Amino acid sequence: MAGFERGSDSEISGVLEFLPCRTPALWFEQAPAHLPELLIDHANCEKKAAGTALSLLYRYVDRSHLLQTLSRLAREELRHFEQVHGMLAAHDIDYRHISASRYVSGLRQCVRNNEPDRLVDTLLTGAVVEARSCERFLGLIDVLPRDLGDFYRRLLDSEARHFRQYLSLAERYAQAPFDDKLSEILARDAVLVTDEDVVFRFHSGPLAQNTRAGSAPRVL
Repeated sequence: MAGFERGSDSEISGVLEFLPCRTPALWFEQAPAHLPELLIDHANCEKKAAGTALSLLYRYVDRSHLLQTLSRLAREELRHFEQVHGMLAAHDIDYRHISASRYVSGLRQCVRNNEPDRLVDTLLTGAVVEARSCERFLGLIDVLPRDLGDFYRRLLDSEARHFRQYLSLAERYAQAPFDDKLSEILARDAVLVTDEDVVFRFHSGPLAQNTRAGSAPRVL
């Protein structure tokens, strides 16, 4: 893709091959007209990603490798939040409450309640979220203002690394093959990112054509 100058081609290709489908072109076409929703929701996603990593630190205190890996990941996610917040200020966009997309909650419906399946499913969900984010970063490079395109280019490496870290942790702690569960989560991802949505969010599907372009984010 034009504009991609950072990160390993093979690493990014691995992320794209992992995903079941690409984001519809319409979503990228709509992104410039929905910059406030995009950036505010992205900031929220970074906070939630850090929170997910921290919650796993508290829940699985006996897994040393997980603790070390996710502690570093959580710090990086919070740093990304700070950077997105800075981009909001640079574009004179107020950071405010908006409704969450259905994406992560939809994926989490695939997570089982019993252990160790709960841990493995949560890690697989994390891997899918990071992979999808990486794919969207890549596509946004060419459609947003240059400063934002450069910003998303700089995030590619870390997002691809987070994907690999979550997948590696799932492989480490799984006690049985998880191919079927991963396929289930990926199938849910494909539906969530391709079906039309009524609000534009970082992980939403394309905005329904009968929804007014440029409408303000819904305040909770």
